[in-house]
Amino acid sequence: MVLLTMAVSLKSLRPTCAAGEEKCAKATPSQLAFFYSALYIIAVGAGGTKPNISTFGADQFDDFDAVEKKKKDSFFNWWMFSSFIGGLMATLGLVYIQENLGWGVGYAIPTTGLIVSLLIFYAGTPNYRHKARRGESPAREVVQVLAAAFANRRLRLPEDPKELHELDQLHYVVAGKRRLHHTSAFRFLDKAAVKGGRSSNQPTATQVEESKLVLGMFIIWLTSLVPCTIFAQVNTLFVKQGTTLNRSFAGGGGFRIPAASIGSFVTISMLIAIPLYDRCFVPFMRRRTGRPRGITLLQRLGVGFATHILVTAVAYSVELRRMRVIRTHRIASPDAVVPMSILWMVPQYALLGFGDVFTAIGLLEFFYDQSPENMQSLGTTFFTSGIAAGNFLSSVLVTAVDKLTRGRRGGKGWIGKNFNDSHLDYYYAFLMGITAANLGVFLWVAMRYNYKVEAAEGSPEPGKMEAVRTVDYPEG
Repeated sequence: MVLLTMAVSLKSLRPTCAAGEEKCAKATPSQLAFFYSALYIIAVGAGGTKPNISTFGADQFDDFDAVEKKKKDSFFNWWMFSSFIGGLMATLGLVYIQENLGWGVGYAIPTTGLIVSLLIFYAGTPNYRHKARRGESPAREVVQVLAAAFANRRLRLPEDPKELHELDQLHYVVAGKRRLHHTSAFRFLDKAAVKGGRSSNQPTATQVEESKLVLGMFIIWLTSLVPCTIFAQVNTLFVKQGTTLNRSFAGGGGFRIPAASIGSFVTISMLIAIPLYDRCFVPFMRRRTGRPRGITLLQRLGVGFATHILVTAVAYSVELRRMRVIRTHRIASPDAVVPMSILWMVPQYALLGFGDVFTAIGLLEFFYDQSPENMQSLGTTFFTSGIAAGNFLSSVLVTAVDKLTRGRRGGKGWIGKNFNDSHLDYYYAFLMGITAANLGVFLWVAMRYNYKVEAAEGSPEPGKMEAVRTVDYPEG
């Protein structure tokens, strides 16, 4: 951020703009190199902090302390809440400052904030809980399990899972690790732990279960790509659609609502919905289900995925109305303003924000909670990589649909440069269809998913109590 602030503040690092001229001079190669270096350094830094910061925060809670464990169940809700407060301040405050006081001041403010936060972080370092990684590289363990399962593919599995290769409980107590119980998922991986196998470094049954968790998370990750693609529409087609509408505030006057700023309704709806979810919905459902979280992690995702169908349905309906207005007023020019208020788009933004209380936060919590003990950072990487993949798939999907609907003769496609003479309604209907299909696939996968946690044996109401981790604890 320091380099980026310098790039927009120092005259030697930015293109020159003569007074009265509409266009500035082109940036020199050295100026471009400095600017892009700043962006790439930010990207590298984000790659190191985003997957780890939420994990590090959750690690501050002790799973073996009842009070702390209960607080941890709400951690990701409030962590995301604070993140979106920062995003809302950036959208409403910094954008105004950049446009009215200059880009240098606009970037200097968050740069100063980052420096202050870094100092606070270092000051608090002695008080943080640090979970040291034990054992080999988690990724290497997964590869070893896959290789051992392939090498032992011709061996028969024992009828009793207790006959699989496993270390005694004392080993795990001394090592400070947890031994996972056997599950029926991905049975082919169990062959990696068959005694007498061909693998020189035979995995244990616990290592096999950890690999099963990673594969299960990967499948859930695949089902999250469509919702992430839908969310990517906020900064692409939704904004483009908004630029065609009447953005004058209160029907007139000099102030016009920026098309991109209406996306702040996603943040606003999330900031309203998160406290309601954590303080009202969870306690209500907890009384009904007996689960600390109110509903299971996958149920939370299912609700979020279902709301994305509503988002695309509302976007489709708004687009139908926009096209009726276009036909009524016989609008054809791409620069013409459609006499329809941009506030018609607020419901689809608000629904998207409400749904992401279940989807985005649910995915982050799911990947952290279901990750093997030494792979929590890898688990939250699933979350951030899903968002990145969703943005990439959104661009690919728009390009592919545009080319396919234009045909070989280059006719009018669903998504053209002239949004006033396109069929964006067809595209939204298409998104609604694939979102509904993805929900069906997710439900099929969710019903077969084996949690890292299961109902405790001997509980008064099996299936009603969220359970304890499927691990063996030492006596006492």
